[in-house]
Amino acid sequence: MLDLSVRDVKYLPGVGPARAELLSKELGIKSLADLIHYYPYKYIDRSRLFQIKEVNGTMPYIQLKGRILSFEEIGAGRGKRLVAHFTDGTSVADLVWFQGIKFALSKYRPNTEYVVFGKPTIYGGRVNIAHPEIDIDANINLSEMGMQPHYNTTEKMKKSGLNSAAIRKLINNLLELIVEPLPETLPNWLINRENLMSLTDALTVIHSPKTADSLRQAQHRLKFEELFYVQLNICRYSAARNKRFKGLMFSKVGNSFNRFYSECLPFALTEAQKRVVREIRRDTCSGVQMNRLLQGDVGSGKTMVALMSMLLAIDNGFQACIMAPTEILAEQHFANISRYLNSIGLNVELLTGSIKGKRREAILNGLVGGNVNILVATHAVLEDTVMFARLGLVVIDEQHRFGVAQRAKLWSKNSNPPHVLVMTATPIPRTLAMTLYGDLDVSIIDELPPGRKPIKTVHKFDNTHVDIYAFLDEELKKGRQVYVVYPLIEESEKIDLKNLEDGYKIICDRFQGYDVSKVHGKMKPAEKDAEMQRFKRGETRIMVSTTVIEVGVDVPNASVMVIENAERFGLSQLHQLRGRVGRGADQSFCILVTGYKLSEDTRKRIDIMVDSNDGFEIAEADLKLRGPGDIEGTQQSGIAFDLKLANLARDGMLIEQVRNIAKEIIAKDADLVQPENQLLARELRRLKKSPFDWSSIS
Repeated sequence: MLDLSVRDVKYLPGVGPARAELLSKELGIKSLADLIHYYPYKYIDRSRLFQIKEVNGTMPYIQLKGRILSFEEIGAGRGKRLVAHFTDGTSVADLVWFQGIKFALSKYRPNTEYVVFGKPTIYGGRVNIAHPEIDIDANINLSEMGMQPHYNTTEKMKKSGLNSAAIRKLINNLLELIVEPLPETLPNWLINRENLMSLTDALTVIHSPKTADSLRQAQHRLKFEELFYVQLNICRYSAARNKRFKGLMFSKVGNSFNRFYSECLPFALTEAQKRVVREIRRDTCSGVQMNRLLQGDVGSGKTMVALMSMLLAIDNGFQACIMAPTEILAEQHFANISRYLNSIGLNVELLTGSIKGKRREAILNGLVGGNVNILVATHAVLEDTVMFARLGLVVIDEQHRFGVAQRAKLWSKNSNPPHVLVMTATPIPRTLAMTLYGDLDVSIIDELPPGRKPIKTVHKFDNTHVDIYAFLDEELKKGRQVYVVYPLIEESEKIDLKNLEDGYKIICDRFQGYDVSKVHGKMKPAEKDAEMQRFKRGETRIMVSTTVIEVGVDVPNASVMVIENAERFGLSQLHQLRGRVGRGADQSFCILVTGYKLSEDTRKRIDIMVDSNDGFEIAEADLKLRGPGDIEGTQQSGIAFDLKLANLARDGMLIEQVRNIAKEIIAKDADLVQPENQLLARELRRLKKSPFDWSSIS
């Protein structure tokens, strides 16, 4: 049986050492298995012939059959090009080469019939096809050509002759070597039950489909496999963790929780907040360790839910810790929590990198002695010197800012792993959450507290700054504060965008009666924090910034967010920036400023922002417009997260399907030891890259 994974690609006919080195460096293709899993990015129907007279410049690709009348070399030096005047009897088209002129002249002859394929443009009133694909055999059976695959290649590869057509030829050479079925990567019972194509058929069809229907079946089989193993790994780890670790029991609701709820709650909880508190309460008294992802839009009241969860821990004799990514956010959490708990008599402490000496020593002793009930901390809590008497709950704010390995260190702070509540204000589309955080239960706060007014978002072109600044004047006169965000720090010769340094000067000149803060990523953390604190205290009324404005920084008096060159930002980023305002009771505004020239996708993004304040709706739209982005690296799944074919934005139903199958398998055979599941266990071992046991972390 042919094992493609151990066959070096250089031994494939048509490759050799030089091409093998290029394939390895440019595309990471080293083995025959790598090559056969290098899928086409598009397909073009080669079964149809067009007549030149019906061709226009808007067609994506065309195929013509005819003969070359004559060749003409035009220009000299680097500007030289070869033009072949080509006719099919209905009209004349020009085939153009800017490179490979000698090759074209040696290979193609006048008055010989060819089939020509390429992308048409209209130049000088005549159809042009630059660098066409030409079949020398004009009698080829077009109906058999079917859907022609096209492969992504790099500029370096193209210069060495490894273009899409060359890759296609190499893969055809590889397919000819496969004379018996390849080893299956899914068990037969699953293939039969789900009516999937065999692996050999799927790989053959995806590179050489005859019909659109067969291509869909092949893509379905390969997508199914990609997503299935990610979900199977997640479900297996989740089951292993639940089996391995008993959850700390928060069996009662006690004095701290009840007093806070009846005496200290600053506002009535929303129904969504109550629902999430019930979910957390159910988890923490189930005997299974909680790993819950709490999603909620900016201002939805996640911190209040986290605080009430920490009070549950305290009432059951445990300590709690909330970890924030920056000192300014940690200080904000500390101030709010201390204020809320002022009358209850609980000990809340703050631990950051800036706290040193005797103060730090006193906090560390208080943690070990059990005198500190709640610790608010930055990464400083991960240090080995920080130990707890009985850590029962860890809350992680803005979880995407912390790596998996960092969070794992928190587990060593207690003999039995604490419950974990992960919070994010970045709404995660459901399909993405199922994949990235599939081993976490998900809670969503999907309503804002009463009294919060939706932010009004408007789109303005950049020739309306006079009107925009007049509006800012009105808000500033009311005592409000304003953010102005720019995409660049300094002027760039390559990109014509507004930049922060010029913008800062303009704002200072225009608003001379007000102090202005400036914040960007190149500032030292202490300088940045100092400016943020000045703005937070109201000492400066305008904040000119790049996108480094901290998520979660709470300035209720800020009522306007101006985003310059808004076309340069993704939807989720625009939504996060907009969330810096609207945190008080006053009406807040977001002004998206763009140039006139906008692509179709950009117009869609701007329109969605103007029409919607719903973070989840925006996140779903962003996923569809931009795709999942770079989500590789260390994942909760601990698996090589390398989706070659599946798309998290478009394959939501398939993700749910494979997740349910994976859950069903793990529920019956958690360790995959049954004979029918041996192949699954073997494939998971092959796919897993990291030797670290990721099953022991959230």
